[in-house]
Amino acid sequence: MPLTKALIINRDAPVPIPIPVMFNPPEYQLQKTNTFSKITIPGLGSSLLQFVSGDEQTLTMNLFFDTTDIGVDVRVHTELVVGLTALSAKKHAPPRLLFLWGSLIFPCVLQSVTQKFEYFNAAGMPLRARLTVTLKGYDLLESLLASIPLESADRTKLRVVRAGDTLQSIAAEEYEDPSQWRPIAEANRIDNPLAIQAGQALRIPPLD
Repeated sequence: MPLTKALIINRDAPVPIPIPVMFNPPEYQLQKTNTFSKITIPGLGSSLLQFVSGDEQTLTMNLFFDTTDIGVDVRVHTELVVGLTALSAKKHAPPRLLFLWGSLIFPCVLQSVTQKFEYFNAAGMPLRARLTVTLKGYDLLESLLASIPLESADRTKLRVVRAGDTLQSIAAEEYEDPSQWRPIAEANRIDNPLAIQAGQALRIPPLD
């Protein structure tokens, strides 16, 4: 039974036609890291670590392309992958992707791709290539907030601003007092209370 080919799908394309890899990678690497800040206290032998946020997961692999049996320029195939780094004229950003292979379902963007051409015909046309690709995980803000408790250890909440929200209306909902909008502004370093936008994530600190 032939192995299922890994697929890369451009989620932002008008017609999201899957791009199959020519050969499945022999292995792939998933990496997840966290960001911490150092808090230096005079007199202590070392710094304290404060958790800041989780970083996006990255998926790294090598993709192999070979057209020596048909004599076609291998770049016909590799450019389908390399082209996923191009910016969209509408969004001014590279497209959102979905990498599928067996049980691996990875929403992502193409962070980097390196092409290495390894074999050529007599005219110098490349017939064999190896791409080293790094895909960075891409999650919507709503799904990130849904994956964590809305209240942290210090009772601080996270809230996504909705259309029509103001700091006063948020304070009215969270504190039952619209006049208590200033703690929210201070917690989020907001100088202009009218500058909040729909989709923005706000920290809602507890009132003393």
